[in-house]
Amino acid sequence: MAKWTYSDKVKDHFMNPRNILREDNEADFHGIGQTGNIKCGDEMIVYIKVDPANLTITDCKWRTYGCASAIASTSILSEMVIGMTLEQAYDITAKDILQELGGLPDNKVHCSVLGDKALRAAIDDYYRKNGMEDRVRTQSAKIVCECMQVTDEDIEHAVLEGVRSFSELQD
Repeated sequence: MAKWTYSDKVKDHFMNPRNILREDNEADFHGIGQTGNIKCGDEMIVYIKVDPANLTITDCKWRTYGCASAIASTSILSEMVIGMTLEQAYDITAKDILQELGGLPDNKVHCSVLGDKALRAAIDDYYRKNGMEDRVRTQSAKIVCECMQVTDEDIEHAVLEGVRSFSELQD
């Protein structure tokens, strides 16, 4: 029998996912965000409830259609954000999710980049629904490597084109 190449935390969140939206009660949520990856077929929808007094996330549910890594990434993200302010949650990165999971195999790293995008879309949806359009952040490419002027969008595009490891990305 083959060995799992996933951390115990990834296996736990895949086998026992937390905070899945089990009923179609989208109207109960204050913000909804959706994202996907056409290349691998993964899709994530994140639903948040927000305390309007302090703009804190009080609940986070999700639905993910994808592999074990995508499910585990969304599950752990849903635990990470409860109790955070919207601003704190907006700043969560795929790297934060990867660290919380204890890593993913190189060919599965792309699965973790969807959760933070769906979360930001849910937060932006909340802002728009509540007349706070000035808080919606417009996403612009961030330079990741100064010497070669590589942006995060360049890296994302490479992943969508099939790059699955850091060594492949460098080629």
